[in-house]
Amino acid sequence: MDIGFIGTGVMGRPMAANLAAAGHRLTVHRDTPAARDALGTTVHYTTSAAEATRDSEVVVLMLPDTPDVEKAVRDEDGVLSALRPGTLVIDMSSISPAAERKLAEEVHRAGGTHLDAPVSGGEIGARDGTLSIMVGGESGAVAKARPIFEALGSRISHIGPSGAGQVAKIANQVVVGLTIEAVAEALYLAEAAGADPAAVRGALMGGFASSRVLEVHGARMVTEEFTPGFRIRLHRKDMGLAVEAAEELGVSLPGTGLVHLLMSEAVAAGHGELDHSALRLLLDGSANRLDRESGA
Repeated sequence: MDIGFIGTGVMGRPMAANLAAAGHRLTVHRDTPAARDALGTTVHYTTSAAEATRDSEVVVLMLPDTPDVEKAVRDEDGVLSALRPGTLVIDMSSISPAAERKLAEEVHRAGGTHLDAPVSGGEIGARDGTLSIMVGGESGAVAKARPIFEALGSRISHIGPSGAGQVAKIANQVVVGLTIEAVAEALYLAEAAGADPAAVRGALMGGFASSRVLEVHGARMVTEEFTPGFRIRLHRKDMGLAVEAAEELGVSLPGTGLVHLLMSEAVAAGHGELDHSALRLLLDGSANRLDRESGA
């Protein structure tokens, strides 16, 4: 397919690379040194979202936050300004479900079709093509997008109508966020009691507490290796979306609110660019200690 790909960040670059490797013809916005390093000359680069849209049958967006997507779609040189009838717009960013539904309406009014298809799996999943993709929109559009999804992920779930994919992604981030905090507290308790946190983590991996978070992020916590796979500031944004959705729906999510607050504290402490497993640093002042050791 001829694909316009908008967003060349940590997740977007490997996703675009996998689409190009699968034989799709990509027009990419934006042109950055990091994008060139990842994609080389296998794609065509443009200077605007409109240029990426104009000759594409499918447009994929992979951007950090709701305002970024709205700008890319609505700006004077955005997607809507160059959208052709029948073009499929797939937003794979993680944004507000309410905002996504409005964008879908605008795309449909312009003659296009729209899917929201946020992903889970982090940078590793984006690189390996093993993302979990949660899709909202019409079944016909999902069928058209399937070759794209199959190049990017190992699990494709059609959740429901427009916005439903974003709801599923928010639910995913709630589970991951609360589990990271649970693992952090468990390993902190073990260490405070004089037990080896690495040994405790190993024991827990063989029981009912076992999880992907305990496996991957528990290891990061034990070694204090917080090179980002998914940054705290981005997970904080997603937890904020969950808090907003809960307020709109009039439901109580106390654990979600607490973890959102803790992630906000981590960002305020200057650790927003660390991996979200670095939430562990808030429990015993390790963040300040690591700063001193690095001379920051």
